[in-house]
Amino acid sequence: MGNPYYECPLPVAIPPAKPLLESIKLGIKETLFPDDPFRQFKNQPASRKFILGMQYFVPILEWAPRYTFEFFKADLVAGITIASLAVPQGISYASLASLPPIIGLYSSFVPPLVYAMLGSSKDLAVGTVAVVSLLISSMLGKEVNPHENAKLYVQLVFTATFFAGVFQVALGLLRLGFIVDFLSHAAIVGFMGGAATVVCLQQLKGILGLVHFTHGTDLVSVLRSVFSQTHQWRWASGLLGCCFLFFLVLTRYVSKRKPCFFWINAMAPMMCVIVGSVLVYLTNAEKHGVQVIGHLKKGLNPLSVSELAFGSPYMVAAIKTGIITGGISLAEGVAVGRSFAMFKNYHIDGNKEMIAFGMMNMAGSCASCYLTTGPFSRTAVNFNAGCKTAGSNIVMATAVMVTLLFLTPLFHYTPIVVLSSVIIAAMLGLIDYEAAIGLWKVDKGDFIVCMSAYIGVVFGSVEIGLVIPVTISLLRTLLSVARPRTFLLGNIPNSTIFRSIDQYPVANNIPGVLILQIDAPVNFANANYLRERISRWIYEEEEKLKSTGGSSLQYVILDLSAVGSTDTSGISMFEEVKKNIYRRGLKLVLANPRSEVIKKLVKSKFIESIGQEWIYLTVGEAVAACNFMLHASKSNNQVADEFDAHNNA
Repeated sequence: MGNPYYECPLPVAIPPAKPLLESIKLGIKETLFPDDPFRQFKNQPASRKFILGMQYFVPILEWAPRYTFEFFKADLVAGITIASLAVPQGISYASLASLPPIIGLYSSFVPPLVYAMLGSSKDLAVGTVAVVSLLISSMLGKEVNPHENAKLYVQLVFTATFFAGVFQVALGLLRLGFIVDFLSHAAIVGFMGGAATVVCLQQLKGILGLVHFTHGTDLVSVLRSVFSQTHQWRWASGLLGCCFLFFLVLTRYVSKRKPCFFWINAMAPMMCVIVGSVLVYLTNAEKHGVQVIGHLKKGLNPLSVSELAFGSPYMVAAIKTGIITGGISLAEGVAVGRSFAMFKNYHIDGNKEMIAFGMMNMAGSCASCYLTTGPFSRTAVNFNAGCKTAGSNIVMATAVMVTLLFLTPLFHYTPIVVLSSVIIAAMLGLIDYEAAIGLWKVDKGDFIVCMSAYIGVVFGSVEIGLVIPVTISLLRTLLSVARPRTFLLGNIPNSTIFRSIDQYPVANNIPGVLILQIDAPVNFANANYLRERISRWIYEEEEKLKSTGGSSLQYVILDLSAVGSTDTSGISMFEEVKKNIYRRGLKLVLANPRSEVIKKLVKSKFIESIGQEWIYLTVGEAVAACNFMLHASKSNNQVADEFDAHNNA
């Protein structure tokens, strides 16, 4: 890099100033509309815009005209298959939420119909989920006892569901779906695993036939409640539960090993319900301690608008529960929908999904339903069954409607122990230990977030299991902003490429030049840290050169290619760094400042203070200029020495 021949580099362009309103408009578009949903309306007549708008907000209007008989046959098979799973799961998860079992069936009728009209996923199967059911029970159960004041408790559940829907619709309409992203993948893995563990432990009540059980969700409370009542364990119930659980786990194992037998796993819960009901009826097991569901009311969902407890003293608890459960169900549903959309190579709009989830929950809360989303297990069955459109949800809702109208009396003898077995079998799939091991291998920080969520849920409560990982994740994010990394760059041999010496140990230092790269935007949160860190880099480099006897430091190059933005605090930091460098007799050089950064540096007259000639397009050009100046200075010194020697002679 010491070539005395130096080619004049290209100047760094300063972008033209934009009007304030245009800048604000662009910022809003980039923040809230990164996918540019309005591009399809450009250059379209008014009638076409109206049709496109209706299809955008009501997707069924887009795919229904193209619906074929082949699609119907595929959706019919898929819909009946997931209905066989929806009925036992709906009853089971309702009991987990401390609700009457019939509400679980209601929740598999109205919400799927709404989603089929408004949802953009072809594969998502709508229904209740165990984790949200547990959250509702634990959060609202602290305010109102579901057994002593069942009517008020149900009203609060409907109210919480309504506010969950409002929250979801608001996020979708305001394009604020990124808020849900604060629930990181690691936090969701740990939270789901912890919730699944707690749910499995709580099902010991049904497996062992216990009548009295703790309302706590933590591990210690559950185990204390189980082992303090050993004299009340029902052997018949326990034996029946173990048999059904073994059968369900076996069918899951077979379907995983042989995907073509997915229907066995899908039909297994309904088969358990049928076999269990027949056994109880024939053996009179109800009289031997085996608890049954009992009477289920026939008929479709009654309206529950008047049941929404807007004037209740527990209104705040209902809103809090709605927001938390709405956020979690939203994160799960959108993630599941996107995962299966990838398999079929199509895209779903996250904000449209939020609106669809919110509308179906708002409608559901007015029709005796509690919170629903797109559970992974039911969606996987729907996908494997070969669904083509959201029409499979309509088929499932129709099957549930038939069940509500004609078949509910058949569930009278369904043993509670079967429902507990169904829940445990479903929950075992949520304990994703392989994902946790993967987090440990890839990112120890994410593993800590995951385990904090798991431990918080299992040993504390579901609220603690949410707060801890979100707090840790936010602190990590803030720490990365407040303490950005800086790198010492060197030259890759036989090239003009400059990279981090930590990553590329073969990279060489440039004599007399210190090259530093800042790896984040510079703002008020990190300005002081960066000033001190850059000063330390300079001090350490000068000390190293003194100890090794190398060329003295002359230039400090700051590579700003990773600095996407700055503020007034950042500009003050650059000013202070410049003064510090000048006090040491060095020269500051900037390389590749980004558009937003160079504009602010020009307006603040910082560029004027250091000189336009010390701003370069690349690190290579900056180093070449510094080497040219060093060589020229050395040549001038040699000429001066020769002249002095000649005069002395």
